[in-house]
Amino acid sequence: MRVPIYVLNLRGQPLMPTTQRKGKKLLQEGKAKVVKRCPFTIQLNYATGETKQPIKLGVDIGYANIGFSAKTDKLEVISGTLVLRQDVSKKIEERRMYRRTRRSRLGYRPPRFNNRTRPEGWLAPSTQHRHDSHIRLVTKLATLLPITFKKVEVANFDAHKMQHPEITGIAYQQGELQGYEVKEYLLDKWGRKCAYCGKTTVPLEVEHIIPKSRGGTDRVSNLTISCRACNVKKGNQTAEEFGYPHIQQQAKQPLKAPTCINNIRWRIVEQLRAEHTYGYVTKYQRNKLGLEKSHINDAFVITGGTNQERCRPYQVIQVKRNNRSIQKNRKGFKPSIRRQRYELQPYDLVKYNNRTYRVKGVHCLGKRVVLENPTGKNPSVAIKNVKLVKYGKGLLFNLC
Repeated sequence: MRVPIYVLNLRGQPLMPTTQRKGKKLLQEGKAKVVKRCPFTIQLNYATGETKQPIKLGVDIGYANIGFSAKTDKLEVISGTLVLRQDVSKKIEERRMYRRTRRSRLGYRPPRFNNRTRPEGWLAPSTQHRHDSHIRLVTKLATLLPITFKKVEVANFDAHKMQHPEITGIAYQQGELQGYEVKEYLLDKWGRKCAYCGKTTVPLEVEHIIPKSRGGTDRVSNLTISCRACNVKKGNQTAEEFGYPHIQQQAKQPLKAPTCINNIRWRIVEQLRAEHTYGYVTKYQRNKLGLEKSHINDAFVITGGTNQERCRPYQVIQVKRNNRSIQKNRKGFKPSIRRQRYELQPYDLVKYNNRTYRVKGVHCLGKRVVLENPTGKNPSVAIKNVKLVKYGKGLLFNLC
């Protein structure tokens, strides 16, 4: 499939993309220089006319993946999927654990739980990350292409109706726990006996069908009643892995994704100053064109694409900065804080033995580097024997 070459003028502003043949000719004649490897971008060394065509960008908002596509009247000039990070909540919990452990070593601290306020428009860190990722992606694409029009698909998720399709009217105000406390509701629901072994003469406790560490939630549909012995024996397993698939079938699908999208969709539209469309419109147009369901095809339809020539899509991943410092101090020991980063970080691009590799990691106190080799064993080499080509940070584009 066609892979466009993106072009910048002398001032670093985007021009219309060109073909590989023309890009190669400009580089051979010394009229341009390479400024980015992927997506391949060149910058002209001479002043030129800046005639531009209208470019429409479509964005398919998502919880785990974001689809994007940009096109002119004749060609699709870029497309792909951004894979969002799913470890933000885990990192926040880990940071909280370190903070609480550190504070437990201090002397008396006055309580602070009443003087912490949240500003208007506050979002949970994982939700804020997803919101910022949409904005960051569009900002990045605007540095490659002279985008003149933006359109975003928004979806309105009725979380209650997703769980109970028959719900209407006043039933929206009458949830499962109406007239109950959580544990009393669970005791009635499971017959006041352990859901796993059936014992009734032992103390019972609330237990997660799908553990929170495995993506489970605190919703009552994901809770059950078990004895202490079964709870300990089950450990980090799901109910199905523990040998009770019929119990896991009663756990309803988590509503994290619909809730997150409902919170950020209009903020994204407002911040991007974009027009919006709805999912049912996209679905109708996609079926009309005979395209299969995917984030890239949805984004192409959002732009108003019909019979334009498609281009080879990118898969974009997010690379974290790796700048978190962990303080490892104990009573009687001098605090030890890693204040300096190693010379190389994961996803950096390096050259070794005339071949290009991605960095997998660094060990031996920064003296050796592990290179990512998709075809075999990952080699570990001395860091002095590799040459840095490009730092890997931010959004990392890879051709599919």
